[in-house]
Amino acid sequence: MLIGEVARRSGVSARMLRHYESLGLLRPSGRTGSGYREYSGEDIRRIFHIESLRSLGLSLREIGRALDDPGFTPSALVDDLIRQTRERIAAETDLLTRLRRIDAAEPAGWEDVLQIVAVLQALGSKSPAARQRAALSAGDEVPVEALVEAVLRETEPNVAGALRWALARSGADGTALLAKGLDSPVPAVRERAVRSLAELAGDEPTAHLRDALAHPDVVVRGHAALALGTRGVADAIPVLIDMIVDGRNDTDAADALSVLASDTPTADRIADGLVNRLGTGSGAGAAQRLPEVGGPAGHSTHGTTEAPARVRLTQSLADIPGDTASRALIELSQDADRAVAVTATYLLRLRDAD
Repeated sequence: MLIGEVARRSGVSARMLRHYESLGLLRPSGRTGSGYREYSGEDIRRIFHIESLRSLGLSLREIGRALDDPGFTPSALVDDLIRQTRERIAAETDLLTRLRRIDAAEPAGWEDVLQIVAVLQALGSKSPAARQRAALSAGDEVPVEALVEAVLRETEPNVAGALRWALARSGADGTALLAKGLDSPVPAVRERAVRSLAELAGDEPTAHLRDALAHPDVVVRGHAALALGTRGVADAIPVLIDMIVDGRNDTDAADALSVLASDTPTADRIADGLVNRLGTGSGAGAAQRLPEVGGPAGHSTHGTTEAPARVRLTQSLADIPGDTASRALIELSQDADRAVAVTATYLLRLRDAD
């Protein structure tokens, strides 16, 4: 079969067939009497083999090795092709994401495009200083998706703070994107997401923080409770008490409880909750008024609290106003645990001095 017929049947141009021959990849089996190339059935099969391997991304040199080396094993080469393909897909995906973000910013001209590209590149810089400068200088031209992505991946505390500030200042609604970060399989990403939500004002961030009170990650619950405490959301009380019992940011949790105790009913609810976890009957029927104080962590509400936690709970009663807290401290001043009794006595003196 002559080269023209081979080209028609195989779909490979005559020029490419000659190129294969020049590389030694394909050798026509014979020549006609007039000197034209003549391809056999075996030659045609080799052409199809070449094209099949090209479709997998192999170079012509790799194809030659694969077809001519009897000892050639494809596994290593295929693994390498998989790696290269993944890298190429990642690069193309990154490019597509960048183009979409530029398009979403609706640039008025090429100067705007170049400015957006410069900020996006700076946010992805390996230099923490460059990322921080980009965060501090970020304006309305930076898409909120880029800021959220940068916030969720940032590991440097100073840069992360600057990025959260930039996100809050932007006024753009990144709440839903941050909320998705709460479902990340990476604990550090979940923490960054909830800390960022805590710095956003408005009903929607608050709603997501409320939902986070039931999150399986104790760190997420804690950050959500602290943020909600400063917003006056009493739903955070059980988790804040859990934090005091567990010794996780217990000082901050106690401060948040004191902020929430701004009215008598809430102050009594907090005092009752603390008393219940202390395992004492103080507080004018606290156990009857608030039988279920435990939060999502699933702690028991009565009698099993360890000694260091009882001291922390007693200390937390210091800034809770009202008769319920005072009566609890009076009873605790007679507690069998000397550390608890001494702490309660000291706090009573401070209350009397006030």
